Amino acid sequence: MKLQDKLHEYRKSRKAILATNFYNLETLQGILRAAAEVQSPVILQLSKSSIEYIGLEMAIDMARRGLKDFQVEGWVHLDHGDSPALTKRCLEVGFDSVMIDASENSFEENVRISSEVVEQAKKYGAHVEAELGFVAKLGQNQANNVFTQPDDAKRFVELTGVNSLAVAIGSAHGFYKEAPNLQIELLEKIRQVTNATLVLHGSSGIPSDMLINAVSHGITKINLATEIKDAFMKTLRTQLSTTSEIDLRKVFPVATNSVTELVKAKLLVLK
Repeated sequence: MKLQDKLHEYRKSRKAILATNFYNLETLQGILRAAAEVQSPVILQLSKSSIEYIGLEMAIDMARRGLKDFQVEGWVHLDHGDSPALTKRCLEVGFDSVMIDASENSFEENVRISSEVVEQAKKYGAHVEAELGFVAKLGQNQANNVFTQPDDAKRFVELTGVNSLAVAIGSAHGFYKEAPNLQIELLEKIRQVTNATLVLHGSSGIPSDMLINAVSHGITKINLATEIKDAFMKTLRTQLSTTSEIDLRKVFPVATNSVTELVKAKLLVLK
């Protein structure tokens, strides 16, 4: 099943799919083991920096092989693509879905760039996600978030034809300095005016009950990245501080298990 069809199915039933970033073999295995144990579909996400680190073809091959070996229903998605050139490369090697993030441009420029990627994706039958509003990225001031407005969301989707829209409703990338406060009433208004499936970025650190509430009001895809890196690295640091073991094949699995437990817990919230 294509991702756009799966997300629309989930929209109708008020459910959400967890979209997880992976950074190496270990985090990929940790995610897939969790999805297999919970028997949940999952979206495997790669950012530009992860693609540069792993290599584009290596990354897609790892993801495809992992989904097959763990017998998990899943899709491979480009997270926060910064240019049509990058989305094109990802589509050409077989990504199921690409995100073009032109949200820091003007509304008109965001429409123009996102429309170009939608045209690219038609050839491949691929899913396209864009972002409207301002969801603070790592290092950016979270207080400067600009919420997505319903009328703008409706017009943006109609003009571009994107399948999914990442909305700014109070979340932010990275960990929160203050307790997050998602604008659920605003989310519901956005849901009512567009048929695009809605995406929540920056879920790391958002309480489970708040996530469930967001799903019940229209969020269909939930991105998880920061907590995955954090769980892996915290566990790895602890391991390295207590052992003189040099065989990474004995040290890394403990950190991989921490990713599995984290992702399992998130998947169970969304079941």
